[in-house]
Amino acid sequence: MTSPFKGKLIVGLDIGTSKVVAIVGTVTADGGIEIVGLGSHPSRGLKKGVVVNIESTVQSIQRAVEEAELMSGCDIHSVYVGIAGSHVNSLNSHGIVAIKEKEVIDADLERVIDAAQAVAIPADQRILHILPQEYIIDSQEGIKEPLGMCGVRLEAKVHLVTGAQNAVQNIDKCVRRCGLEVDQIILEQLASAQSVLTEDEKELGVCLVDIGGGTTDMAIFTEGAIRHTAVIPIAGDQVTNDIAMAFATPTQHAEEIKIKYACALSQLAGEHETIKVPSVGDRSPRELTRQALAEVVEPRYEELFNLIKAELRRSGFEEMIPAGIVLTGGTAKMEGAVELAEEVFHVPVRLAIPQGVSGLSDVVSNPIHATGVGLLQYGLRQMQSGKQPASAAKVRKPKEGPGALSKLKQWVAENF
Repeated sequence: MTSPFKGKLIVGLDIGTSKVVAIVGTVTADGGIEIVGLGSHPSRGLKKGVVVNIESTVQSIQRAVEEAELMSGCDIHSVYVGIAGSHVNSLNSHGIVAIKEKEVIDADLERVIDAAQAVAIPADQRILHILPQEYIIDSQEGIKEPLGMCGVRLEAKVHLVTGAQNAVQNIDKCVRRCGLEVDQIILEQLASAQSVLTEDEKELGVCLVDIGGGTTDMAIFTEGAIRHTAVIPIAGDQVTNDIAMAFATPTQHAEEIKIKYACALSQLAGEHETIKVPSVGDRSPRELTRQALAEVVEPRYEELFNLIKAELRRSGFEEMIPAGIVLTGGTAKMEGAVELAEEVFHVPVRLAIPQGVSGLSDVVSNPIHATGVGLLQYGLRQMQSGKQPASAAKVRKPKEGPGALSKLKQWVAENF
């Protein structure tokens, strides 16, 4: 059956610490997503996932959106935005209500969700997500879709995600300053989970670890529902900083060396392979072995994985993830990261790339784009469930003419 949303456009905006990515997708006839445009720009103005400079963040968003508009041939008006940062907190809650008509209707679901979110949260926090885990009708547990079922008492177990009011408002402000509407602000690891986890993994029990530039985002799923989320403020930027400090090289060179030559497990790095390390000022560059570089990088990755392990233990789900750990995000791509993670966690570990999209799928087949692609898939689910109007992604085709053509030529000249 042809999807009623065929041809509708959805835009995801991943505002990360190291980069801002805008991805444009169109809904296909079979209800999937075809990627039609992508724009990326280095992020200036964020630290550990939080906006610290509004002007710089606005400029980065504008550049990424302009590039996505050129590639897709569309004007972007509204976006699904990802959010991260150590200000994000989560808790599990549950609510109970009486079923009025002896059969569960939409109004009962709304009331039980309201009851579940009636918990004390700090005044400076706001609720970002209320994620139902399961429903219970008259002591019958494990119900996923209670609509239409008979009973007297309805209970809901939910996972609440909250974020700092000011951090959310600053993200919102930056997007609106670019002339864009915000469809919804979505927790980044929830978006990543949409694009990289399989239903089997979620059912069996899995821990998603999205290692970005400024933060490492965790999400634990068991029995098909989200059970725990957490943000660790250590990620790729700390690795870059370690390389810069250890080898006295400027940060931008340390980042290049990390991407090209770094290895998270020193025994995998070649002892005789040498790399040139630029020095500060006008001093001549020095030569170092890849082994020496790996010896600087490995302790930081080991520390990060041990922090993740401690968070797993604290959550109480350490023994409930037989599907293991799924790594994604740009910093997870490093050679040796999966092998080191298996040594630390003693469970299966895999590196995941976004799945389930067509079109420019080869461009987005990279752990870096897990969140961006996931934002599109999350937006599509909101549309299909009726929680977001189908017109939410207000994207229109610009008029064909010399303006659009010259813009495209300029983009090609700048990028190729």
